[in-house]
Amino acid sequence: MWNNLFPKVHVHPILLLFLIISFFTGTFVQLIILLFIVFFHELGHYTMALKFKWQIKRIMLWVFGGVMDTEEHGTRPVKEEVLVICAGPFQHIVLYGVMLVVADTGLLSSSIIDTFMYYNTAIFLFNLLPILPLDGGKLLQLILSTKWPYKLAYYRTIYFSLITCVLLLFAQLIIPFTLSTFVLFLFLLFENKNEWHKRYYAFMRFLLKRYEKRNKPNKRRSSIKVKSETALLDVFSRFYRGRDHDIHILYPNNTVKIIDESVCLHFYFNEKQYKATIGGVGKR
Repeated sequence: MWNNLFPKVHVHPILLLFLIISFFTGTFVQLIILLFIVFFHELGHYTMALKFKWQIKRIMLWVFGGVMDTEEHGTRPVKEEVLVICAGPFQHIVLYGVMLVVADTGLLSSSIIDTFMYYNTAIFLFNLLPILPLDGGKLLQLILSTKWPYKLAYYRTIYFSLITCVLLLFAQLIIPFTLSTFVLFLFLLFENKNEWHKRYYAFMRFLLKRYEKRNKPNKRRSSIKVKSETALLDVFSRFYRGRDHDIHILYPNNTVKIIDESVCLHFYFNEKQYKATIGGVGKR
């Protein structure tokens, strides 16, 4: 029970190097404050995810922030994911209140309180940027997924994140340049490049989770009209999150057959018909 209440925390090796450097450069206190805020932020995500019984691997702390490692994003109800995502930024509001109380007690010096407030604000605003894997990027993906099929919304979020990172890197040539900011956006650029390389895996995870929860139907249903020669994966790419789908198959002789999406998913995952067309499923 206690293992579930407290997250597994891993520290990135680069962070250990920065801790050593900060000790010798006199910035150790600032880095500790930064890490505390980052951890408190991730604790918000973790607590809310625990409430909804998410499977969480760990919390990873690195030099520019942290991340809660889970594969539940994209597979849970939209409202549930919104609450988990927003729980992180909400922690910063809690910290503002705590520091205002502490400031009145005189327990901490004004310089430490000012540093704490500065980092709290910086991390709060930074995480709201519409870039994956930041909270703002995840919220953007959720918003797009209410308008477009999951695959299209996911891909377009990565596109937007990549373009935004490139623009922010070029902005460094105009606004006052700081090495830390440049490295931060460069890191996010590579993170989104990796996200693009993993896009097929993320889409397969989305489909597999739907198949595993086929006995728990959604309240909303949509119809998809496709020709019989359409590949299964092309049909799947039109699936919306939070909906079940009735698939209308149009055959060359103008006959129409309607099947449930679970039949297609079973055909794909259980019978391993990866190159099948929707027409082949409908004839079974």
